Amino acid sequence: MILIKSARVRRALRLLIPFALMPALIALGIVAFRQKRYALVSLMASLLAFVLFAAGFEKKRTGSRRLIIVSIMVALSVAGRFLPVLKPVSALTTICGMYLGGEAGYLCGALSAVISNFYFGQGPWTPFQMQALGLIGFFAGALHAPLQRSRLLLLLYGILSGVAYSFMMDVWTVLWYNGHFTFSLYLAALASALPYTISYCSANVIFLMLFARPFGEKLARVRLKYGV
Repeated sequence: MILIKSARVRRALRLLIPFALMPALIALGIVAFRQKRYALVSLMASLLAFVLFAAGFEKKRTGSRRLIIVSIMVALSVAGRFLPVLKPVSALTTICGMYLGGEAGYLCGALSAVISNFYFGQGPWTPFQMQALGLIGFFAGALHAPLQRSRLLLLLYGILSGVAYSFMMDVWTVLWYNGHFTFSLYLAALASALPYTISYCSANVIFLMLFARPFGEKLARVRLKYGV
C-alpha cells in the first residue's frame, strides 16, 4: 500500500486528481481514441484513482483496512450492473463516499466502471464513466454530514447525481457521433437521452432508500471498530 507522508501533498492530490489530472487525461485520450489507445487511458485513470485513495489516509494499516472495505463495495457495484434497467452502482458509490470518505467513493465509482466493462465492453467511453461515477462518490464524501442527517437531501443528491452522470456521458456521445463537441448537438443528445436520465435518477432514489440505512449502519460500525 502506497503511503503519502506529506500532508500538503495529500491535500494537493485530493484536488488535482479529480478536477485537473483526470480531466486532462480524458482530454488527452480523446486524441488517442482513434488510435485504439483507450485501454491505456483507462489504466492510467485507474492508477490516478488509486493515488487519490492513497492520499486519503495517513497510516498504512488504516489504508489497508479501508481498501478491503472499498473492494467489497466495488464488488457489489460491479454485480449490480448485471441487474436489468435499474442499477445500484451510483447509489453504492454514494454510500461508499458518505461513510468511507470522498477518496474511497471516487475509487469505488472509477473501479466499478472499469471492472464491469471487462464484461460489458471496454472502449473510449470507459474513462468518462470512471470520472462521472468517481465524482459522484467524491462529492458524497465532501457532503457526508448533511447527507447522513437528512434522507430528503440524500435522495435529492441521488437525483442530481443521476442527471450529472447523464450529462457527462452525453459529452462522450457528441464526441463519438460528431468527432468534436458542438453545443447544439449536445442539447439534442440530452433530449434523446431523457429516458436514460430518468432511469438513472429513479435507480438512485430506489437503491438509496433500500441500502443507505443498513449499509450505512454497518460501515459506521466498521469505522468505529477498526478505526478506518
